[in-house]
Amino acid sequence: MPTDDVLVLGAGAGGTMAANMLDRKLDRDASITVVDKSAEHHYQPAYYLIPFGYMEPENQHRPVEGLLRDGVEFVQATVEGVDPDAKQVETDGETLEYDYLISALGNRLAPESVPGMLEAWEETDAVYPFYHYDAAVALREAVQDFDGGQFLVTVPETPIKCGGAPLKMAMLAEDYFRRQGIRDDVDVAVAKPTEAPFGTPPSPKAHYNGKVEEIWAERDIEFLAEFEVEEIDYENERVVSTDGREVEYDLYAPVPPQYGQPALTDNSPLTDGEYVTVDKHTLQHDDYDDVFAIGDNANLPTSRTASAARKQVHVLVKNLKAVMADRPLRAEYDGYTACPVLTKKGKAMIAEFNYEDPIAAPVETRSNWVLDVNVIPPMYWNMWMRGYDPIP
Repeated sequence: MPTDDVLVLGAGAGGTMAANMLDRKLDRDASITVVDKSAEHHYQPAYYLIPFGYMEPENQHRPVEGLLRDGVEFVQATVEGVDPDAKQVETDGETLEYDYLISALGNRLAPESVPGMLEAWEETDAVYPFYHYDAAVALREAVQDFDGGQFLVTVPETPIKCGGAPLKMAMLAEDYFRRQGIRDDVDVAVAKPTEAPFGTPPSPKAHYNGKVEEIWAERDIEFLAEFEVEEIDYENERVVSTDGREVEYDLYAPVPPQYGQPALTDNSPLTDGEYVTVDKHTLQHDDYDDVFAIGDNANLPTSRTASAARKQVHVLVKNLKAVMADRPLRAEYDGYTACPVLTKKGKAMIAEFNYEDPIAAPVETRSNWVLDVNVIPPMYWNMWMRGYDPIP
């Protein structure tokens, strides 16, 4: 019997989980290959914790090959294009063929798309786009040296990984400055291109706006609504919005705009704009039955978090097995995601929701902090990334 070739694009959270779980659960011969340009896998939820000393940088990455099961092959290469009609993937090293494709390439951080952002990061000591690992690490020293002024966080108009991360950055910074005894000398502000800080009705995320607004009012965190960044005037340390408003900064943590990967958007028919088009429940591509997509590179109308990818992987594995066996697709993803919103040292709430409804109450507890900082990371490395997840 011929072996099925399963090709997984991307060794991030979704791709690694999917490859390992498939290797564990497939009941037929299959060759599983993961391709990624990086040989290192990073724990991205650490990026808003590293600046304040809650996680150490050296503990937040692992070799990709060390995470993959023995039955999964790793190819370090840059994906350059996908031809789903020929069932081929072009890389900068070779052409890879497949019978089934899982696209989990994530999204592309694009600080260069905002005039002045890249220059501000590279040429000054005041701007740190913390969704980049190097910027998150460098921000740690910057907040330690900060002695007052405006601390600013901005969010782009594009979809972003973990929409709660900018909010967490602002609240953890405010709490850090308070504990350092300089809070009276610091103004903290968050600017977003939306009307509300977390979610806009009718999104189920909006259920958590009231609690966020309450916390920000109590702690004097300013919210600049409907503020879309047009450029960063780094020579004068100010951010200009598309409607002409300006806000100054002394220490600035922008979220860079994020887009689809060029290999998919420019060199494949799998996307409609920026993201791979799939059925939001089955995760199967709209036009190609042998292609599935999960995580940040899929056009799913839910938040882009590792918790969402984790839930998607269970559905993907079941439905890919069904396609291989020529059976109907029965498993359905309901849009579940969860975002631990850390509000201060020792306190957090869990924003948890699916496509239709909020799930968790907007309540701050110490147990939520412990879950995010102490419990989830070892589960991430030792269970989820290894393809083990007892709670589908």
